[in-house]
Amino acid sequence: MGHYLEGLSTNTLILIGLSIILLAGFFFTRLTKKVQLPNVSGYIVAGILIGPHCLCLIPQQLADNMNFISDIALAFIAFGVGRFFKKETLRDAGLSVIVITLFESLVAGLLVTIMMLLVFHMELSMALLLGAIATATAPASTMMTINQYHARGEFVNTLLQVVALDDVVCLLVFSIVAALVTAMEYGTLSVSSIALPILYNLGFMALGALFGLLLHRLLWPHRSTDNRLIITVALLLGLSGLCTIFDVSPLLSCMVLGAVYRNKAHDKELFCQLNVFTPPIMLMFFVVSGMNLDITMLGNFGLVGLGYFLIRIAGKYLGAYLGCLTVKSSSAIRRCLGVALVPQAGVAIGLAYLAQRILPPEIGSLLMTIILASSVLYELIGPACAKAALFRSGAIRTAAQKDAAVKAPETALAKSTSL
Repeated sequence: MGHYLEGLSTNTLILIGLSIILLAGFFFTRLTKKVQLPNVSGYIVAGILIGPHCLCLIPQQLADNMNFISDIALAFIAFGVGRFFKKETLRDAGLSVIVITLFESLVAGLLVTIMMLLVFHMELSMALLLGAIATATAPASTMMTINQYHARGEFVNTLLQVVALDDVVCLLVFSIVAALVTAMEYGTLSVSSIALPILYNLGFMALGALFGLLLHRLLWPHRSTDNRLIITVALLLGLSGLCTIFDVSPLLSCMVLGAVYRNKAHDKELFCQLNVFTPPIMLMFFVVSGMNLDITMLGNFGLVGLGYFLIRIAGKYLGAYLGCLTVKSSSAIRRCLGVALVPQAGVAIGLAYLAQRILPPEIGSLLMTIILASSVLYELIGPACAKAALFRSGAIRTAAQKDAAVKAPETALAKSTSL
């Protein structure tokens, strides 16, 4: 079918392609629900099957021009995560969340780097870049799983703050490592090559704060619901567009935008409204991620890719456990947090594209294959891991627990009446 689509006009191709993406994602969630897997897993599988490397329902021409969906989705994801950075919550969490984040991200990165060097005898440059990318965690699937199962509580608050701060650490670490690798490959190391990426991110975080203040001023109390949505989407897209000019991820700036607005306006309704608006965007984001996997290159994935996949999971769990142990978190958070940090997709794939540019072609292609293939695997098992962690921590109540919660007041009333 993809062959026939290629002959159509651009507008027709885009419209039919988006329809196929949305319908494929929808129908595959009917299957994943039967085996009790989160929706994200169905979206990823749907993308693999309809993509140009499998059934080719979506031609390569269209798949190559879908990257903008990732930027839009990441903007909405980051804005949603920003609402959890309330002053009161951060004050209560204090240094503990920062300590946990540093442990879970850096331990995973160090473990991957060391094992790639010692066990798989990789080039130092590639081992360093894989380690830097390993620090990233995908907030998208975690957020969707939390929203799908209406999870709440201390564990969810900790998880969301850690996932959000995780990307701050990842981007800073990658900027430094990329500068070092560039110096090793081309023999030039300068302060500007290290400082500029960090300064760009800090600058756009400041811009995100200004956009948050502007959003607060524009959304005055009597503004209609429709106009509130229009203004918010316009500012998020505008900020994301400005970020792409300098090849900066929109995650940090949009997260700051959401945090500033949440603290200034104390408004929960806007975030609820966006949750109703964004499901089609999230669906397309994950389906397109699946489409990007070239299954013909999986032969290069091999033991190195499998090693990266397993070592990063071990590093995330070990780091999260040690971090929670250091700050004396509850046993539920200590046991379950690392399991919920398995997903890895959007940020890692974006960084892999950047890393590919500074490595020799063959090594860069192998790194790209490892990250794309492992990201699909992470996104297939990640939501299930997040769901299991949410259940084990008590953030998701089972039907029996809900019934017990409802019956408890009735039982207490009955006892008091009998007395």
